Amino acid sequence: MKITINSLDDIHEAAKQFIKNMGKGNIFAFYGKMGAGKTTFIKAICEELGVEDVITSPTFAIVNEYTTKTGEPIYHFDFYRIKKIEEVYDLGYEDYFDSGHLCFLEWPELIDDLLPENATKVTISVEDDGSRVVEF
Repeated sequence: MKITINSLDDIHEAAKQFIKNMGKGNIFAFYGKMGAGKTTFIKAICEELGVEDVITSPTFAIVNEYTTKTGEPIYHFDFYRIKKIEEVYDLGYEDYFDSGHLCFLEWPELIDDLLPENATKVTISVEDDGSRVVEF
């Protein structure tokens, strides 16, 4: 699946398309360069799922938990500041991944060996015209 986001004005429509095509998976690993829009897109997805919490990158916390309008948790990870894989073990990543709830992961390449086989890889790239392309 490929979704083009021409501007921030289109991001919620792109998030709706993403949600419609997520399938049955619950773990989504977001790849992209710094500034590609991973956090911004995850925020739009969460908002479309009815999250009313403040949605920010969990850069320092490593994981943020949000709640949808139906009361379901969503886990948002940012592994950018992981220095040792033991930090991921210490936070109990398996409990989150095995919960069956949505898990959105930024910088998953830093924990590649821990990613479950069923994780959906999502790549966000920046085009020359500034638009973003989301592929999964």
